[in-house]
Amino acid sequence: MPSGAGPRLFFAVWPPPESARALAEWALEAKRACGGRATAAENIHLTLAFLGEADPARAIAAAQRVRAHRFDLPMEEAQFWRHNRIVWVGPRELPRALAQLADALHQELFKEQFKLETRPFAAHITLLRKATDPEGLPPLTAPAWPVDEFLLVSSALSDAGSRYTVEKRFALS
Repeated sequence: MPSGAGPRLFFAVWPPPESARALAEWALEAKRACGGRATAAENIHLTLAFLGEADPARAIAAAQRVRAHRFDLPMEEAQFWRHNRIVWVGPRELPRALAQLADALHQELFKEQFKLETRPFAAHITLLRKATDPEGLPPLTAPAWPVDEFLLVSSALSDAGSRYTVEKRFALS
């Protein structure tokens, strides 16, 4: 696909709607401490692999070979990253099942010759962008986030922000 010709693809896990709402509410509370732009509840997700403009058929072929187990994703901490001005939430330590899912997916994507980030996988959910360094963040309420599938998602940019479309779902065992 030529550059700029189509949507960007990525793999992610999505929270249940009630978990997304709880995280979005927390983000609005945190916004009072540090400003920024909050992620809409329907867009809250954890990215497993960003592909950019890519062939969806090759991405689907890779994902269909992934074997991983269901797990619960804990929301245990919130932090501000000064280098990219985001507030994020996530687990204190990378859950083993999430690490195995991300590793298996990356291995299969490499087999399909996708070029991926070389940095170690960092499990984080961005809730505020363009934030300033807060004095402190509100206490994080930890909603349940059961993970029983991962998704191939396309992202299209518009004046209203990113619009995500689920292209395919992949069940975990």
